[in-house]
Amino acid sequence: MRPARKPALLLTRVFPRDVMARARRDYAVLAENPEDTVLAADELLRRAEGAEAILCAAGDPLHAETIARLPGGVRAIATYSVGLDHIDLAAAKARGIVVTNTPDVLTDATAETTMLLILAAARRAGEGERLVRSGQWRGWAPTQLLGMQVSGKRLGILGMGRIGRAVARMARGFLMEVHYHNRNRLEPALEEGATYHSDPASMLTAIDILALTAPGGESLRGWLNAERIALLRNGAVVVNTGRGSLVDDAALIAALKTGHVAFAGLDVYENEPRLHPGYLECENAVLLPHLGSSTVETRNAMGFRALDNLDAVFAGREPPDRVA
Repeated sequence: MRPARKPALLLTRVFPRDVMARARRDYAVLAENPEDTVLAADELLRRAEGAEAILCAAGDPLHAETIARLPGGVRAIATYSVGLDHIDLAAAKARGIVVTNTPDVLTDATAETTMLLILAAARRAGEGERLVRSGQWRGWAPTQLLGMQVSGKRLGILGMGRIGRAVARMARGFLMEVHYHNRNRLEPALEEGATYHSDPASMLTAIDILALTAPGGESLRGWLNAERIALLRNGAVVVNTGRGSLVDDAALIAALKTGHVAFAGLDVYENEPRLHPGYLECENAVLLPHLGSSTVETRNAMGFRALDNLDAVFAGREPPDRVA
């Protein structure tokens, strides 16, 4: 049962129309952010004055020092993301602030983006589109923009969670042989015939295409470094829809320039949107602006899931997606 008084809610970004409408209906929404910019910590704190909950997004600076300075009335932070790198969970727990995220609902959309990048990178779609748009295309030629055929290739997946398993299911539609490295081996029913490698080096030497779908974190920072890239077959494809922090940018850029990694497809970056400038020099890299979950259906579902969690907090129930 909802409280008679609407709780005060800070929206840090502009969310999809239907999500904004529900938030305004059920909450007393504080000053909004029509410019839809990432708020600096001091500005976020200023706007949070009087808030009882915050609906934030990936990239919002809710680090330990920011959380320590939040107004005392803040009871919950609902992040419009699965990832939690932007929130200091220990600091929130110390303040007694509930933190929730939005799992499950973006699985298929992100897996689709992973497959999009595999195809676009391997088949040189970015280069081809730029050629046509530049007016320099002179017609079909037998050796023009030769890429890698994806069907039947060996795909390695780092991180066989919900998204990784969805990528594996889609890849099987292209008759790909699926390999994976995960912290723990999956049950056979979840593996669906994929080959598990307890040692990442074993997987890297066995595959043609590497898809990074792991959730990140300090233990995986810079996981794809020069040493691991060297284990990939010459002419491999690398795709990242997990976290930018998974990749040593300098090492991947160097491999793209030598051709050891023939093609890359990236949707996430360390310190985004300030991606490493070296990627802009690599014609063999397809660069997307973090489109993983960018469908109307998914972005609405994420917002509704976040609001469901806040509804539970203010109704005195345990929120279904509590992470702290």
